[in-house]
Amino acid sequence: MTTAAARRSDRRISPVFVGILAVTAVTGWATWSGFAEQPGVAVFLFVTAAWVVSLCLHEYAHARTALHSGDISVGAKGYLTLNPLKYTHALLSIVLPVIFVIMGGIGLPGGAVFIERGRIRGRWRHSLVSAAGPLTNVVFAALLTAPFWLHALDGVPRDFRFALAFLALLEVSATILNFLPVPGLDGYGILEPWLPYGVRRQVEPFAPFGLLFVFALLWVPSVNSAFFDVIDTILNGLGIGDFDRYCGQELYRFWQGTNEYCSVSP
Repeated sequence: MTTAAARRSDRRISPVFVGILAVTAVTGWATWSGFAEQPGVAVFLFVTAAWVVSLCLHEYAHARTALHSGDISVGAKGYLTLNPLKYTHALLSIVLPVIFVIMGGIGLPGGAVFIERGRIRGRWRHSLVSAAGPLTNVVFAALLTAPFWLHALDGVPRDFRFALAFLALLEVSATILNFLPVPGLDGYGILEPWLPYGVRRQVEPFAPFGLLFVFALLWVPSVNSAFFDVIDTILNGLGIGDFDRYCGQELYRFWQGTNEYCSVSP
């Protein structure tokens, strides 16, 4: 295989990602049309697949920005193919965030693509590489909430509206968590290049445990309440009310049975 051919294959979209997109499209259509015999199953598959798509694009944004900033190794690692199986920690990047969506309805930041930071020159470039991922979540959140704050919901089926609201909750929560200045998360990665060398050396050993620290904090009732208050404030400001978010999550958890409260639109 020639070098040029190898580089083209490094950037070719993976069939795995195309398959995830196909699941998103088909189940999105089933949710919209009401074709599915059990609408909750269609919503579950649609939201899960769409969430995985956003995770893949989050990591792709990191890798693509790193490529243009000097780390040409990301292509050979498969990060530009959008294949989640190529990530450094597929379990942390995909499986764990999906489990958290199922269990708690929260957009947990995943694992990461491995960026060779030594190849990147300049603090601004380092910060931009870290910011690229959560900015992708911001774009997703804007697209998902647009029908609500643009008041363009006429003709949108109820179940699809609920699914969009729940997806928006996931993207907003993921954005907030990713931007936290905690070692191991993107928010700290944005700040890290600007910190004194001594501070960076002292903080470095704690980076692998940053996500666990945030997870532990969210188990504290007062912290959990404050966190979701922020999310509620943002989503309410964007026109997504409590009813849509609640029913989206209830419909997603189809195994719990039908919630009669959500069967009647407000």
